[in-house]
Amino acid sequence: MTMRSFTASVIVAALSLGTPALVQAQRAPSQPGAESQSDQSKTVIRSIEVVDVKELQPAVRAKVDEIVAHTSDEDIQTLRKSIDATPQAASVLKAKGLNSSQVVAINIADGVLTMFTKTA
Repeated sequence: MTMRSFTASVIVAALSLGTPALVQAQRAPSQPGAESQSDQSKTVIRSIEVVDVKELQPAVRAKVDEIVAHTSDEDIQTLRKSIDATPQAASVLKAKGLNSSQVVAINIADGVLTMFTKTA
């Protein structure tokens, strides 16, 4: 993945993913009316990864930091509520001794949800 496409997907994931989309991505489409949902809400998450922003290469870290700097507090709070409402995502964070308040951005690509965290 090139840095440009990586940055674009982080922007899309961090800014456009609301609570329903993340929750629906985790939910099996067995509910009545599930067929009427948009294709975007049918994203299948096969695995979840957690990456500390400090572990990224400097150029990539700078891009993530730039994106985070331009993301509203409201969007970050919505993202964190989405994570808290998704048991699998919250569980992966908890297993690493983290929680949603440390997530600054996410990326969804090829069925992998990557949560970018920033610790003190």
